[in-house]
Amino acid sequence: MRSVDDGKGYALLDSGYGRKLERFGEVTLSRPCAQAIWKPALPERAWIDADAVFDREEGNHWEGRSRLPDHWIIEETGIRFHLAVTDFGHLGIFPEQRAQWRWIRETVRAANAKRGAPCAVLNLFAYSGGSTMAAAMAGASVCHLDASRGMVQWASENAALNDVSAVRWIVDDAHKFLVREAKRGRRYDGIILDPPTFGRGEGGEMYKIERDLPETLALCRALLSDAPLFMLFSAHTPGLSPQVGGNLLAQAMDGQRGEIETGEMLLTGGAGVLPLPSGTFARWCQLAK
Repeated sequence: MRSVDDGKGYALLDSGYGRKLERFGEVTLSRPCAQAIWKPALPERAWIDADAVFDREEGNHWEGRSRLPDHWIIEETGIRFHLAVTDFGHLGIFPEQRAQWRWIRETVRAANAKRGAPCAVLNLFAYSGGSTMAAAMAGASVCHLDASRGMVQWASENAALNDVSAVRWIVDDAHKFLVREAKRGRRYDGIILDPPTFGRGEGGEMYKIERDLPETLALCRALLSDAPLFMLFSAHTPGLSPQVGGNLLAQAMDGQRGEIETGEMLLTGGAGVLPLPSGTFARWCQLAK
């Protein structure tokens, strides 16, 4: 198995004409991006020289996949990730979450220092575990949940890569788990969720964000501790603006003393590279006493 560990991170190199040119360590990829309706800044040669290209026209397919390592490792925001190309064009990391990982780390560290004990964090729809790593590496006790057994395994491999052990791994439907967790009396100081626009669990459970998100947030609210730290929601759903996320979170956290921040998640690169919107976030944080 070919693998690469170059110690480098992520950078957006260019975007435009419905695509994005990205560097993941030493690997450069061209992938679709509907938001990038402007023209690229780099010459065509830079795009042609990409190691591989992913397209969704006439079905998902990679060009140049054979030139890539079977898997490789990068370090981003102090977190190491195993990467591998998938049939859906994903790699095992969403680098637009970098700012959220920093915020999680800072929030958890400050809370632990103040309390003198590890805070408990729940990460739902947790994918390959970037937020799990950020929280656990800052000293939190984390419960990591995803409906895909393969993704939970991928996340556990990332945990080993980062010497993280204080994680409870769960493969389950999010709503079923939240209901059972409430009955068990478990509570969390912080909850992170990045629900899919549409998803299916291993048991055939269907998730539609427009239909199910309000219930998800209500179930999460019921699991917060008596002195909660935060709830962080993010999404990659077209049409779900920061204000929509903020409104939903405001209703879910009604009656709790805190403040809400909202914004766009961005892919970024070096000087002169246009930031690329890649989803939205809304986060509630307890007001300092």
